[in-house]
Amino acid sequence: MVKKRVAIIGSGFAGLSAACFMAKAGWQVTVLEKHNIPGGRARQMKVKGFTFDMGPSWYWMPDIFEHFFNSFDRKVSDYYSLHRLDPSYRVYWGNNETDIPADYNGFKQLFEGIEPGSSVQLDKFLEEAAYKYKVGMNKLVYKPGLSLTEFLDWDLATGIFRLDVFNSIKTHVGKYFKHPALKQLMEFPVLFLGALPDKTPALYSLMNYADIIGGTWYPEGGMYSIVEGMHKLATELGVQFYFNQNVTEIIIENNAAKKVIAASASNNAKTLNTYETDVVIGGADYHHIESALLPETYRSYPESYWQKRVMAPGCLIYYVGLNKRLTNILHHSLFFDTSFEVHGREIYETMQWPTDPLFYVSATSVTDSTVAPEGCENLFFLVPVAAGLANDSEELRERYFEMIVTRMEKRIGQSIKDSIIYKKTYAHSDFVYDYNAFKGNAYGLANTLTQTAVLKPACRSKKVNNLFYTGQLTVPGPGVPPSLISGEVVANEVIKVFGN
Repeated sequence: MVKKRVAIIGSGFAGLSAACFMAKAGWQVTVLEKHNIPGGRARQMKVKGFTFDMGPSWYWMPDIFEHFFNSFDRKVSDYYSLHRLDPSYRVYWGNNETDIPADYNGFKQLFEGIEPGSSVQLDKFLEEAAYKYKVGMNKLVYKPGLSLTEFLDWDLATGIFRLDVFNSIKTHVGKYFKHPALKQLMEFPVLFLGALPDKTPALYSLMNYADIIGGTWYPEGGMYSIVEGMHKLATELGVQFYFNQNVTEIIIENNAAKKVIAASASNNAKTLNTYETDVVIGGADYHHIESALLPETYRSYPESYWQKRVMAPGCLIYYVGLNKRLTNILHHSLFFDTSFEVHGREIYETMQWPTDPLFYVSATSVTDSTVAPEGCENLFFLVPVAAGLANDSEELRERYFEMIVTRMEKRIGQSIKDSIIYKKTYAHSDFVYDYNAFKGNAYGLANTLTQTAVLKPACRSKKVNNLFYTGQLTVPGPGVPPSLISGEVVANEVIKVFGN
């Protein structure tokens, strides 16, 4: 029996997930990847003895990763080792700093010490967040978002108000906690969802449950260990990968995608390769596939639609190697030593380069000795910025680097700049060049109420009957766990329409 063929564009988390589920269903799976390694935005960079995860650096929701591997009768531990971080992370406030304990009782004591009575409120808050996590993840997130009838579910109908989709996370948090530090701590997980806390549904307090109860983890070797594990699983399932394949066109015949054309560089000359297929799954940037790979008549959405989308933040990133170790730093640090509210407004409302930004630092070498030469430190700095900003010049990047590193040096009481032996910057234009990212976005489409479920760009083309989409610009949204889920959701839709 001849297997049905599916071509998947892109090998990020969503593409890898879709590839595995399609192969499990008995399809012949071909993955076309622009770069020379799998991973997409979660690529790895090795340079001068340092190993950098280029994209995601937080490992939350371990149950989602376990669910993925369990779907193939495997376990996470078959592919990589996990280590729970304790403390989970450190927050630098205006004049002090707080280490967030992994132990829940320790977390409650921390809250009680800041605001008497808040530990009891925390129990109540997390009881609601646990409900949202359970119902939201099981009943909302795994839906393809193609019809409102998907949501005709008793648990959703009876729990719609308890899910808090019509209330804001800011209002919700304010009902339980009064101290500004506690409010910021509970609001920070939504910072990357694409809107200020007063415009983000309180449903997303499920992320607080993921943070506090689920924990912050580190996969040994870095986040790229997940990519390697998924790639290994895919090859075990028979998936064929073709790297250095920059897809340039999808050939449509009779309203169906019949061929995918990709350019590969060989001997300094471009070679065009043709991949015939029965179905195409786009795991690359949705807007790019629509606007650059399809004839205009086959695009589901006009350019005007895309221009009205609200994007999650972009990123200004620095990969830095030091020739010394720093003392008293943690794996993850959040610098909330300037105004959370002002930075948020500049990202989401005035859409400008931040005047005095919050920033995040990951020091994987604190946990993992393999990611830096002996006696050296591996640092990853990230500044959340508005998507679509112009002029991410080297001069601007250097100005922000000077700004945030000076603040870090002051807070930790140690010099950094005089010990740098490697530095690379990464911003909007790099996301566009490397990933064809719409408006240079780093995280995809914002998870606002008007861009949720059926209101997101559909995971199935409205014009091409065998073209599907997966990843952070469609359901369920931005983040690594949602990307794994997105691949499973779209594979299920393909199988539903075209069979095994």
